[in-house]
Amino acid sequence: MLKEQIVEDKMDLALFPREPQQLIAMLQYVQGRTGYISREAVLQIAEYLGVAEAHIYGVASFYTQFRFEKPGDHQVRVCMGTACHVQGGKILSDEIQDIIGIQPGEISPDHQYEFHEVACLGCCAQAPVVEIDGRIHGKMTRKKLQKVLKNHE
Repeated sequence: MLKEQIVEDKMDLALFPREPQQLIAMLQYVQGRTGYISREAVLQIAEYLGVAEAHIYGVASFYTQFRFEKPGDHQVRVCMGTACHVQGGKILSDEIQDIIGIQPGEISPDHQYEFHEVACLGCCAQAPVVEIDGRIHGKMTRKKLQKVLKNHE
């Protein structure tokens, strides 16, 4: 259960007062440590705060910052904004799908990659753009993309 995980990860919900208004801060804390809000975390927070699990899910699902699925080890995002789309964003997206074998919005079965198409990364002068683990790769080509992804295996 999460109590064991919290000890292993050196997380301690006792850092927070046992007050329901601490819920968002606790969710942020847990997600910051594990990358997502697990079922076990919800159970432990519910017990600690004395609130219903449904309440925690209701609050956490309202905010887009929270996720309930473990993220991929490598975050891959391809820009589909106008400049990137016109200069080959769709071709890059197709190439990413071929290389890592998942569709936009999916996580690879081994959790190595998580892939998303995004509306804009704000780097139009560098179009087309791919972001991997927070690092922007501009003026991207299929060949450069293959090399960059290979370096993240």
